[in-house]
Amino acid sequence: MISLRGRRVFARAAPTDLRKGYTGLSALVEQELGHDLVQGDVFVFVSRNRKSAKALLWDGSGLAIVCKRLARGRFAPLWGRVEGGSVRLSQRELRLLLSGELERLHLSRKSP
Repeated sequence: MISLRGRRVFARAAPTDLRKGYTGLSALVEQELGHDLVQGDVFVFVSRNRKSAKALLWDGSGLAIVCKRLARGRFAPLWGRVEGGSVRLSQRELRLLLSGELERLHLSRKSP
């Protein structure tokens, strides 16, 4: 079981082609977002139509990808909260995003 406790969470602010796998998403994290994957952070990517999302993380022994496609509704748009190509999310915001309920939060605050 992969624990997210204590991990920082970053979401790519721009829509992502979710046909990308480990190599493509890793390249986005390192080259575009400027993060080091092996630090243990979680990186979230949302498709252009906001129906699908993937999370990429290093679990200590390798990379893991978690995928989700909503049956109804859409993931919250993140592209309005840009800071260096990514948006910092709290653990609560990540849970709400993946449940499809993040739009209920007030998203206009500046990301840390």
